[in-house]
Amino acid sequence: MRPIRLDMAGFTVFRDETTVDFTDADFFVLVGPTGSGKSTVLDAICFALYGTVPRWGGARGLANALAPSATEARVRLVFESAGDRYVATRVVRRDGRGNVKTAGAGLQLMPAGFDVTKLDTGLSPEDLGEVVAGTAAEMDGAVLEAVGLPYEQFTSCVVLPQGQFADFLHAKPATRQQILVNLLGLGVYEEVQKKATERAARAETKLETVDRMLAGLADTDDATLEVATARVDAMRELGEAVTAAVPEWEAARSTAREAAAALAALDAELTVLAGVRAPAGVAEVARAVTTARGEAEEAARAVALAEEREEKLRGELAAAGDESALRLQLKAYTDRETLVGEAATVRAAVTAAEAEHAAAAAALADARAAAARAEAELEAAFRAHEEAKATDQAVALRAHLRDGDACPVCEQTVARVPAVPHDSAVAAATAAGRAARAATKAAEAAVSERDAAARELERVLLRARARADQLDGRIAELDAQLAGAAEPAVLRRELAEHARLRAALEESAAAVRAGRDAARRARAASDAAEERLRTAWRAFDAARDGLARFGPPAPDREDVAAAWAALTAWADAEAERRREQRAGRAGAVAEAEVVSAAVRERIAGLFAAAGLPATDDPVRDAAVAVERAEAELRRLVERRDQATGLRDQRAVHEREAQVARALAGHLRANNFERWLLAEALDLLVDGASAILRELSGDQYDLVHDKGEFFVVDHHDAGLRRGVRTLSGGETFQASLALALALSEQLAGMSTTAASLESIVLDEGFGTLDVATLDTVAATLENLAARGDRMVGVVTHVPALAERIPVRFEVRKDARTARVERTGR
Repeated sequence: MRPIRLDMAGFTVFRDETTVDFTDADFFVLVGPTGSGKSTVLDAICFALYGTVPRWGGARGLANALAPSATEARVRLVFESAGDRYVATRVVRRDGRGNVKTAGAGLQLMPAGFDVTKLDTGLSPEDLGEVVAGTAAEMDGAVLEAVGLPYEQFTSCVVLPQGQFADFLHAKPATRQQILVNLLGLGVYEEVQKKATERAARAETKLETVDRMLAGLADTDDATLEVATARVDAMRELGEAVTAAVPEWEAARSTAREAAAALAALDAELTVLAGVRAPAGVAEVARAVTTARGEAEEAARAVALAEEREEKLRGELAAAGDESALRLQLKAYTDRETLVGEAATVRAAVTAAEAEHAAAAAALADARAAAARAEAELEAAFRAHEEAKATDQAVALRAHLRDGDACPVCEQTVARVPAVPHDSAVAAATAAGRAARAATKAAEAAVSERDAAARELERVLLRARARADQLDGRIAELDAQLAGAAEPAVLRRELAEHARLRAALEESAAAVRAGRDAARRARAASDAAEERLRTAWRAFDAARDGLARFGPPAPDREDVAAAWAALTAWADAEAERRREQRAGRAGAVAEAEVVSAAVRERIAGLFAAAGLPATDDPVRDAAVAVERAEAELRRLVERRDQATGLRDQRAVHEREAQVARALAGHLRANNFERWLLAEALDLLVDGASAILRELSGDQYDLVHDKGEFFVVDHHDAGLRRGVRTLSGGETFQASLALALALSEQLAGMSTTAASLESIVLDEGFGTLDVATLDTVAATLENLAARGDRMVGVVTHVPALAERIPVRFEVRKDARTARVERTGR
């Protein structure tokens, strides 16, 4: 795995967006003050790939990924592994409850030649390439397949963080062995062993299948084949014999069919001739037609007589005059008599109304005179009253006072108004005025009443006179209408004659209708009789047409019964002649059937001799028998060829199973893998020992025994010491030697994607003295100069940083940390 570009935002100390571009940084150093965030860059690489960081203490420390007060952290790593380029992305968020969870994770295989600078243009995730993993759960397997190392081994061999630099040195033998298995790809041999076992099982399964198939082909020996060949020959002989005998059989069957057909034709003719019989009632049909025709003619004559009498009555009724005019004249006589009586009554009423109106006019005049007198008396009383008031002012004032009013003269309150004296002139005048006023009102009422009565009588008189004039006018109109008219008695006699003629006409019309109905029924009966006659002739013609091939005699078309009798007699004679021929034809049929049966028995004997049942179609069945025998022979030949092929296949499957089982057995013993691991560990220890001697000034060699690491101290008489007894500086030297050896020696031996294409060291270079530090720096320079892997160092030692060409300076302020690339 080789990092190409790292993008961070909101990740621990890197609050703001930060990009670390490792392009062409084959040998680089991360420098900066303690706590500035150097190691955080390595944490981001581990987090992008595996979702955790060594110093977090596992996945539960996910909250450490967020910068203080940040709600989201994003990390994106572009890296190369085994020639492919990938981009790994992880996003964590803090929800409303303060819980931090992974919000997104993914691994994509980028297209070949993808320019990573395009990431700064805001590309969508879909533009980054094929999605290998889309969730955090899918990331585990996808990263393991892409990088080739699980998290623990990645942090022991590629990114060596603080506090874990010596993990590989101090690891247990089994753990160290598993790391080497992953690095060298030795797991492939286990896969080979599994596949060999599976292949052996498949080969053995195929072998069993072939054995079962061979067991089913046991009937393919030479004897069975000879029997089948003989069967084919016998069936072919049968086919030839049947082919020779069938024409004779066909000729015999044809003769029998022809004789049977002639007999059947004769029987059919007998059936037809015997069925010629006259229908029942043929003789009655002709008599019914004659009777119906006579009845129809008689009904037609009756209708003609009735129609003639009806026409005569219509002429007499027309000559009798207009009946409606006579009725109008008779009605005019009746109306005039009624109007004359009503006119006399009206004239009497007019006379009475005139007398009553005159009396009312006189009463009205009297009433008006009385009213004039009352008006004069009232005027006199008024004048007397005015004079009395002028004479007695006190009495006049008293008339207007009421108890409690103020006196208009002295303005004193009048508690009680004094009564008027009986002998006062005012009182007398007042009484006279009242009497005159009452008389005037009564006279006016009488005048009004008399006037209304007079007017009503006048209206009655006018209406009576108008009615009298109307009646006189109507009587005059009737007199003009009746001028020259016959007397009423004459008119009544003429109307009675009209009634008699009309009744006779209705009776005659009923007789015409009845006659016509009878004529229609007679015609219908005649038509029905004619139709029955036609039906009888059609039946006769149909029967005769059915006998046309026999040449029947010509019919008498005048008498259907005679025609049927002649045809029946002829048919009986023809039937009798054919009965005499039938015995000879029946004998011919029997003789032909005997010949056909004999040939059929001979063919059945041929089938029986061949071991086959008799058949109705010997030619076809013989051909089928030949085909079946030949098919059976071909099947046996094919099965024998199949058995030969299966035996060849069995030999191949048997050899394949033996080889696969042998290979699986050898690999199951793990000898080959143990040998490879031992060789790899020897190479690793030899390389690390050479580096350690150089780093320790030839003081220490690194050796191993049964998977455990030891150092040989040449300054102490070659004393052999366990690596756990080394001091801190000595442990760093030994761990660095192993790390460099892993990168140097084992990278070329790896057969899988777990190639150590980079190594990043984050461990105490400050504990080294100047000479050792110089040796370490030279060793790292030589490793990086080879150009086949990236070498990275995290340190704050200036002397070491100055010797590394590419520097990433990490600075931190109160808000965020930043990374700036310097150098080449």
